[in-house]
Amino acid sequence: MAPYLSMGEAHRRIADYLSRVADSISSSDGAALASLLAVSSAPPSTPLSDALSAFPDFPRLAADRYPHLSDLLPTLLRAIHSHSLIRFADAYSSFEKAANAFLQEFRNWETPWAMEAMHTVALEIRLLAEKADRELATSGKNPDKLQAAGSFLMKVFGALAVKGPKRIGALYVTCQLFKIYFRLGTVHLCRSVIRSIETARNFDFEDFPVKDKVTYMYYTGRLEVFNENFLVADQKLTYALMHCNPQYGANLRRILKFLVPVKLSIGVLPRITLLERYNLLEYADVVTSLKRGDLRLLRQALERHEDQFLKSGVYLVLEKLELQVYQRLVKKIHIIQRLKEPAKAHQIKLEVVVKALKWLEIDMDVDEVECIMACLIYKNLIKGYFAHKSKVLVLSKQDPFPKLNGKPV
Repeated sequence: MAPYLSMGEAHRRIADYLSRVADSISSSDGAALASLLAVSSAPPSTPLSDALSAFPDFPRLAADRYPHLSDLLPTLLRAIHSHSLIRFADAYSSFEKAANAFLQEFRNWETPWAMEAMHTVALEIRLLAEKADRELATSGKNPDKLQAAGSFLMKVFGALAVKGPKRIGALYVTCQLFKIYFRLGTVHLCRSVIRSIETARNFDFEDFPVKDKVTYMYYTGRLEVFNENFLVADQKLTYALMHCNPQYGANLRRILKFLVPVKLSIGVLPRITLLERYNLLEYADVVTSLKRGDLRLLRQALERHEDQFLKSGVYLVLEKLELQVYQRLVKKIHIIQRLKEPAKAHQIKLEVVVKALKWLEIDMDVDEVECIMACLIYKNLIKGYFAHKSKVLVLSKQDPFPKLNGKPV
C-alpha cells in the first residue's frame, strides 16, 4: 500500500509530469518525450501513479493547464492511472485515445523530431493491447484490443509512408504490425504492408535502421516458410542472422529456429555444436536421421517435439524431409552393395530396401517401396530407372544421388 500523500504533493507531482511532457514537445526533444509516453513497463506504484490515486481530478488539471494538449494529456494520465491499478482494458482504451491525439499532432509537425516518441507509442499500444486481451479473455469477454491496435498502427503507417524524412520510421511500425498479425493468426494481412515497403518508390530498404531491417527480414522470412518458398525464406532469414547484433543471443536463436529447418529442406545440415550453443537440440535427432538415413529416428523426433514444431509452424517442413532420409538410406545400401558385389552395385533389389526398413521397425511391402523410389526419381533425388519385372532399382553409374545444391525437394 502506498504511503499517505497530501493533495498538495500529489498536485505538484502531476503538474511536474505535465510540464515535462509539454516542455519536451515545445523544445522538440524526442528522446525525453518518448520516455514520458512509456506506460506498460511501469510498476504498479510510482510517484506519479500514487499522485494520480491521491488527486482524482487530474484530467481537469491537465486540460486546464495545457488546453492545446487537452486531447492528449488527460487520456494519457488515465492510461497511466488504470495501468497502475491493474485495469489493463481501461488502460488500453485511454492510451488509444491519447495515441490518436498524438498521431494528429505528429502529422502536423514538419520534421521527424518526434519519431522516437512515435515508435514508443507504436510499441506501447501493442504491449497494452496484449495485456488487455489477456485480462478480457480471463474474464470471459471478447479480447479485441490487439486487433484495434493493428488498426491504429495502420493509420500510423499511412502517416509515415509518404515522401519526406518521416518515411524512415515506417519499417519499425511495420514490424509492430507483423508481431500483431502473427499473434492473431492473421498473417495474410502482412501482404499489403509488404507490398508498400517493397514496391513503393518512397522507400529505399537500405536507408532503414539495421535493427528494423533485421526484424523485417525475420518476419517476412517466416512468411516464406509458411508459403513453402524455401529459397526466398533462406535468403531473408540468412540476412536477418548475418545482420543481427551478435550480443543478442535470444534473437539469434529466434532466427535459427526457422532458418535451421529451411536449411535442412535444401540439403544443408547444421553442426550439432551450433544446435547446442543456441539450445535448439530439438533438431539434433532430425539432423542425425538425415545423416544416417534413419527414418525411424526422424519420425520419433517429430513425434517427441510435435507440439513445439506445430506451434512454430515448421512441422510440415520437417515432415517433408522423409524423402531425403529415404535417399540417404538407398545411398547407404548402394555403398554396402558396392563393397560386397562391385559389379552389381548399381542394381538394388527393392526387397533389400524393404528389409532395411523392417530393421528400422517400419513395415512396408515392395509396392510401397516402389512408389517411394519412383518419387525419389521424380524429385531428382535419385538418378535411375525401374526394372519392374525383377523389382530392381537400376541406378545411374554417374552421380546416382544428386546433391540438392541449395534447392528444395
